[in-house]
Amino acid sequence: MPAVTVADVTVLPRVVSTPGSKPRRVKSITTAPQGYEGEGFPVRRAFAGVDMMDLDPFIHLDQMGEVEYAPGEPKGTPWHPHRGFETVTYIIDGIFDHRDNHGGGGTITNGDTQWMTAGAGILHIETPPEHLVMSGGLFHGFQLWVNLPAAKKWSKPAYQDLRAKDVALLASHDGGALLRVIAGELGGHVGPGSTQTPITLVHATLQPGAELRLPWKKEYNALVYTMAGHGSVGENRSAVHTGQLAVMSDGDDLIIRADQVQESRSPEMEILILGGEPIRESVAWMGPFVMNTKAEVLQAFEDFQRGVMGQIPADIRGVHGTPTEIVTE
Repeated sequence: MPAVTVADVTVLPRVVSTPGSKPRRVKSITTAPQGYEGEGFPVRRAFAGVDMMDLDPFIHLDQMGEVEYAPGEPKGTPWHPHRGFETVTYIIDGIFDHRDNHGGGGTITNGDTQWMTAGAGILHIETPPEHLVMSGGLFHGFQLWVNLPAAKKWSKPAYQDLRAKDVALLASHDGGALLRVIAGELGGHVGPGSTQTPITLVHATLQPGAELRLPWKKEYNALVYTMAGHGSVGENRSAVHTGQLAVMSDGDDLIIRADQVQESRSPEMEILILGGEPIRESVAWMGPFVMNTKAEVLQAFEDFQRGVMGQIPADIRGVHGTPTEIVTE
């Protein structure tokens, strides 16, 4: 699990919680069901079974992989539309290509992130590059959907290419954890992602036995997803393991601890920490569209069918086996 690593974590700025601050307690812990997305790549649905009010402003989170593909096996998604939110694709291991019909696109690998604002409507495709399809290899990443408030749902589509080298790197107070701030602010340090909705997104690696105490904005919700390893969350040390999401209650700090003993296949505890300022608006979500009302969702399907969201760019139709059909599921 390379993402971004450093030779000596202890030289990084330390994140320290404020003395006397109130730790957040655990509100719920759920286990992500496993399934398949797109043309058949395995995913864990991290938010399944969690109340939308606890997730706000987030909508959806998939852990993609971790999977070792044989030659010819790597898969992606066909062309599909989105409206009303942002997609954040973070690749830990492997390579992924993105292309959309507004000129956004590129290749991300090992710690890179693609941030797409669907806004009023966009078509895009996510696929492994041809050389990876031929060779096979390890693939592991996340896709997060961040809701947009009604005032921004009709904004112009946009694309951000966030390189691993630009991620803000920090250490825990005990030097036992490496923190990668992808977006938002943590302890006065800001990640490279520009967010339409105020959020913070962090990937942390905890060494066995390490403790992480993070100051967290009071107005943000707080979610801790364990992507690998074993540990605990909260002051009461509620146990968590791979594929589990902890929803935290109100407070000032997050406390996460890695168990002293980890499995050989996951020698460290890897977690995704995310939170944001709740939008507190009604949510109507169906397939690739996230709006405020059912009528707006139905309008999105109609607009897509009428070509309002655009067409597949002609220069890549059918290139290297690129699917030319557009799907809405």
